[in-house]
Amino acid sequence: MSAEEPEDAPDGEEDDEDLQYFVRIGQTDLDGTKTVERSLTEMKGIGQRTARLVAETADVDRTATFGRLDDESIDAVVDVVEHLEDHVPSWMVNRQKDFFTGETTHRTGGDLQEKRRHDINRMKMIDSYKGTRHKRGQKVRGQRTKSTGRTEGTIGVNVEEIREEAAEEAAAAEEEGDEL
Repeated sequence: MSAEEPEDAPDGEEDDEDLQYFVRIGQTDLDGTKTVERSLTEMKGIGQRTARLVAETADVDRTATFGRLDDESIDAVVDVVEHLEDHVPSWMVNRQKDFFTGETTHRTGGDLQEKRRHDINRMKMIDSYKGTRHKRGQKVRGQRTKSTGRTEGTIGVNVEEIREEAAEEAAAAEEEGDEL
């Protein structure tokens, strides 16, 4: 084959120059080869419903490839994600009435993980019920624990092992009987 490209290249190949493979929002790199909605859901703190709302608020086609958008559209999406609490109702954000500040905000990415870790540590320090459950590594939200969530080895009886032990004991008893 020759090193030259054919003139009848498919549409996908000639637009590869315009494609951004990574789109950075905050401290998160999003996949530019996926649709806007699918790419936004990779970010912690943004689910499908929120991603759809972000695309709608930024006036971007949610089925468009994220890396093919122009810079203005990407900036609009970034602005909506960073200031989401201004664009959605207060019941839809993930930090309602923060414990220390009292503000209602929406955290994404590493900020969300950091806040969650601080909240869990605060619960552990004040020895709340949820904090003690976190300390012990048990279920926190009222799930069943009688039959699930066991971390210690296997559950049940190993019949083969019991038979082997019984056979060894019988053999040992038989040897003692022969010696007498």
